Amino acid sequence: MRIFVVGVGGTGSLLAQLLVRQGHTVWCGDRDVERARRFLGKKSELEIAEVNARNIWSVIRAGRSCHLLINASPAIFNEILLRAALHLRAHYLDLNSRLTRNPFKAEQLRYHKRFISKNRIAVINAGAAPGLTNLLIKRGTEILDTTEGAAVRLFESTNSQGAVSTWSPEVAFDEAVSKPIYYRGKKFHKGKRFGDAERFRFPPPIGETTVYLAAQDEVATLPYYVSLNELDAKIGGNDIERLRRWYRQGKLSKSRGIVAKRFPQTSTPRALARLFRSKLLENARFAAAVLIRGSKAGQPLLVRWDAGFPSLFQIARRGIHSTPISYATAHIAALFVRHMPRDMAGVYPPEALPGEVRRAILADTRSRDIRISLKMIPLKKVEEEEL
Repeated sequence: MRIFVVGVGGTGSLLAQLLVRQGHTVWCGDRDVERARRFLGKKSELEIAEVNARNIWSVIRAGRSCHLLINASPAIFNEILLRAALHLRAHYLDLNSRLTRNPFKAEQLRYHKRFISKNRIAVINAGAAPGLTNLLIKRGTEILDTTEGAAVRLFESTNSQGAVSTWSPEVAFDEAVSKPIYYRGKKFHKGKRFGDAERFRFPPPIGETTVYLAAQDEVATLPYYVSLNELDAKIGGNDIERLRRWYRQGKLSKSRGIVAKRFPQTSTPRALARLFRSKLLENARFAAAVLIRGSKAGQPLLVRWDAGFPSLFQIARRGIHSTPISYATAHIAALFVRHMPRDMAGVYPPEALPGEVRRAILADTRSRDIRISLKMIPLKKVEEEEL
């Protein structure tokens, strides 16, 4: 395919390079061409066009002749880039939602009929979390006969001597100041920022940590496609603890905007390597767990998936300078591209893709050094608890 990637930061640059290795013809667009070149590396031959993602015609001019438009920029540009893809008659893929039009439903879904009319597919929220987490919840519901509820639990931790953005600072800030949403009693609710604290145990080497309600996009699509009574998402780790501390101190609000010293620009690979060599950045970890409660053959059951990703140290040992979140998101997004069902039309989150596509993506994660494990834990029946 001919693929145009908009947004050449920590994730977009790695994703573009992975797609080249898959045999695609790839070029990129970014508002800051020089900075984008630093992310791709001096030896990269990928073309970079100067693109203003706020201007649809800027995107259309740079993306002419593409078969697929990938939105690796902040979600604030989702609707502009969706319209650009429609104008280009291109397929579309993005990594997360903005949720400003409706806090309980991904804005990309509004474009379903328009993509059908163009006979093109848009795969949305196609990264690690959301993305892989959606696939695991859907797979868990297929294992069970009936499903009661599901939960997403994430761990993000950075061991550094100062603030280091392991993700787009705009995305991190938006998630930090947005009220989390959850689904309970088949209804959507807004939660308290950093509320509903819970102790949760991740597999070694992480162990038990406190997780808090978070603004995660899984909640804005899954209830529309999977039968659930409840769903929530929580995050733990020192990254979220730092944000929680700033929030409690009144240093984190939409009115104050992004403060650079708290949300610095994403480090380029060379800058990341310097931080790592100087030990200003020692390590970073990212992990995801998904739990689905239901029953099978009359037996209450908890299906638990754990996804482990390479740490910053492990990634650096391979000669790659990328944060664990960017690494995981880029690799999973590349698998969504590899298995994209281009004969379909419309807008689809991961859980709404055909079963064979979802299973193929999950099977291919092994080739990306992503460890996914499954546990099926029997639960007590209600009658037994009452006795």
